[in-house]
Amino acid sequence: MKIALFAYSRQGCKTARKVLEYFKDREIQAFTMERFSEPGFAPILRPSPSFYGPLFSWADALIFIGSCGIAVREIAPHVKSKLTDPAVIAVDELGGFVVPLLSGHIGGGNALALRLADFLGATPVITTATDINRKFSVDAWAARQGLYIASLSAAKHISARILEAQVPICSDFPIVTALPEGTAEGASGEIGICISCGKREPFSETLLLVPPVLHLGIGCRRGIPCQTIEDAVNLVCRENGIHPKAIRQVASIDLKADEAGLLEFCEKRGLPAVFYSAQELKSLPGEFTPSERVLRVTGVDNVCERAAMMGAETLLVRKTAMNGVTVAIAQEHWEVRFE
Repeated sequence: MKIALFAYSRQGCKTARKVLEYFKDREIQAFTMERFSEPGFAPILRPSPSFYGPLFSWADALIFIGSCGIAVREIAPHVKSKLTDPAVIAVDELGGFVVPLLSGHIGGGNALALRLADFLGATPVITTATDINRKFSVDAWAARQGLYIASLSAAKHISARILEAQVPICSDFPIVTALPEGTAEGASGEIGICISCGKREPFSETLLLVPPVLHLGIGCRRGIPCQTIEDAVNLVCRENGIHPKAIRQVASIDLKADEAGLLEFCEKRGLPAVFYSAQELKSLPGEFTPSERVLRVTGVDNVCERAAMMGAETLLVRKTAMNGVTVAIAQEHWEVRFE
């Protein structure tokens, strides 16, 4: 976790040092006004959007030791989206109150403020409606679980509805804990939550939450361009109703570890690439679609299905071939747990 910390007075610097103690094992940059020359704090010469902008993009959380007004003025030009904005927290210079101002749910600001307040012996000031009413915060839960939130608008509407009525939840995965307060099992209605790797909309307005639990196994001829791989993957996902955000990693044989088109595809999608030896792939138990040609070239009868199944539980999509690319998709074991 990367933290940017700002203090604007002598007393603020004293409180900031307590905050630094809490974050001693994290990557942190601390700043104060130039005239204070505080050891360990970089000087702020002339606060401006050009100063705060890079830190807003770099940090997971910005903590201002000072008034809420100072924090709001400094971050205002940089606020973009709940999905990308860092948590922003204000702590008064005496360390008595900790106030999450931005990204309380998805950015983890509320949870961070509660932990920091406990450490400082301060009072946390939480203002989000679901939290103060002790209702389920679906966006905060989804963020903690690493789920993709397909619609921020639907998440907002769910949070409003859950204050007044029960919201239905359906899932393609087993729910192994009790449902949170304000929700009930259901697969139809005006508005609801769906947890799935597919592009599903069972409700009139659906908040789709997508867990990244799929392995994309890929085999390809030497020299295949990125776009050809992209076209093949898009076709497989479209024909099988798979949401692209459900893919966690790309897997193949180690002979493809330097395949430029495959590596470019992974970089464009922001997906890690994992490569296995022929021996590792051959040792995997199960029934896979064999190919004599693939066996002669690689030493294993199937690359894409076997690579997809490494560390996975279920083969969802068997080998699909298109223009020199083979694609398979497997799913890890995953369960829904509400904390």
